[in-house]
Amino acid sequence: MKQADRAILLFRSTHRRRARRAMFGAASGLMILAIAACSALQETPAQKAHRIDSLLAAAGFKMATADSPKKQEIFASLPPLKMHYYVAKDGKARYWFADPYECNCVYEGDAQAYQRYQNLRIQQQLVREEEETAELNQDAAMQMNMYDPLFFPY
Repeated sequence: MKQADRAILLFRSTHRRRARRAMFGAASGLMILAIAACSALQETPAQKAHRIDSLLAAAGFKMATADSPKKQEIFASLPPLKMHYYVAKDGKARYWFADPYECNCVYEGDAQAYQRYQNLRIQQQLVREEEETAELNQDAAMQMNMYDPLFFPY
């Protein structure tokens, strides 16, 4: 093999390594951007509390504030932003939800209030999905109209 051929092969292999490194760097950068975008879309605890508090109140849950030192101590030990239940002395289920972010309170309700809360959550989810579908349909329609030579936006 001639020296010129070796130089060409060396150049090509070096060029391929650089191209692979560049592709790996670009892929890594895109991965980091995707992770950052997903974390930016995550709901904060305060946002979650705000969203759920209105549903609980509308469903008939009663708010109990931590207005004494003893209640505050008990409240601090409760797991936040999760629905829990216990069986009361009368044998009926009671549901509670601790919110340290929005109202610094505990919501408590019975089985009927919990059922109303679940129905409201489902309705809220359906509305959110309908809004997303409408936005996607609007975006698709706008993209289709962009390729129409007779399209004038206004």
